[in-house]
Amino acid sequence: MKKRSSCPAACALDVAGDKWTLLVVRDLLRGRHTFKELLTGGEGIPTNILADRLKKMEAAGLIEATPYQDKPVRWRYELTAKGRELDEVLGAVARWGKKHIRGTRIAQEFRLEYRKIRDGISGA
Repeated sequence: MKKRSSCPAACALDVAGDKWTLLVVRDLLRGRHTFKELLTGGEGIPTNILADRLKKMEAAGLIEATPYQDKPVRWRYELTAKGRELDEVLGAVARWGKKHIRGTRIAQEFRLEYRKIRDGISGA
């Protein structure tokens, strides 16, 4: 991927700043690991867009794909360590949305982590 600048923010947005990538990360963190499971995220990602994002995320080293079925080949997707680090970015975006956009809610599976961050409790 050609960098548009040497700015780290611009480069990070080139990798994970599109409309769908962080939502795919969110769903992988939720335990959705197959193409079919990722389609159930709730935002209605089109199948062609999901396939494209998964390929780009794998090329960027954010996920690893492992076949779990041979005929037809079906893949299981896992975040790499690099991809899991986007959890912090996703959390910051979610906290901002919760604070500034009326009617939003934190998904059940992320509520404990959200409370820890909100209350200043360290996970370490």
